[in-house]
Amino acid sequence: MRKKLLFMLMAAVIGATGCTNMSRTQQGALSGAAIGAGAGLGISALAGGDLATGALLGGALGGLGGAVYGHEQERRHYERNY
Repeated sequence: MRKKLLFMLMAAVIGATGCTNMSRTQQGALSGAAIGAGAGLGISALAGGDLATGALLGGALGGLGGAVYGHEQERRHYERNY
């Protein structure tokens, strides 16, 4: 269990360092997927459902929502500045 937790922590740290050159759409998708996966996992745990399914569905929906939101921010930024 400790090895799995350590691996996940290392993956998160390495993944976070590569986010500096991302567009707003990509940042929104990544943030939304992470938040959605956490929320889906939590809801599945409370409801007694399959944790992996909850995390996958939450991550997919969160990623989609985050990408849409990030794209809208990016579009508004370019409209104001150009």
